[in-house]
Amino acid sequence: MRQLPEVEEAKALMTEATEWSVMKWLREKKRVRKSADRANDALDQLSKGTKLLWPNVLRTAYAELARDTSRQDTADSEIPSAVKQVKRADDEALRARIDAESTFDEAERQLSTSMAREGCRKAIYSWELHEKAIRMAERLIPSQQK
Repeated sequence: MRQLPEVEEAKALMTEATEWSVMKWLREKKRVRKSADRANDALDQLSKGTKLLWPNVLRTAYAELARDTSRQDTADSEIPSAVKQVKRADDEALRARIDAESTFDEAERQLSTSMAREGCRKAIYSWELHEKAIRMAERLIPSQQK
């Protein structure tokens, strides 16, 4: 997987932000949010583009899992296990992203720098999970398209 500048910049900013004071947080919170949004958008676009390179049968299977998540944990032979693994990884990354965003929202409500720092760590973790899911998805691209 290629490195995305938006994600690398956001990771660097979040790492730096774990050391900020309350005043610095108040001044920079919009920049942090914008950087996180850009990173999330870049990862979403790369993930979408990666899946577009999959064979039609895999895209269809993934779409079926997205529509009916109860099939994700069943031994359904119609859906390849690799597609199920990618879907689980995508779902895990999304849950981590939502958790990070919730933590930031709560930190803002409480004006809590410790909670904002935790939000930074959670955001970085969510991007790492998203990158992992994309790498898994890339393995399903036929070799002639890579």
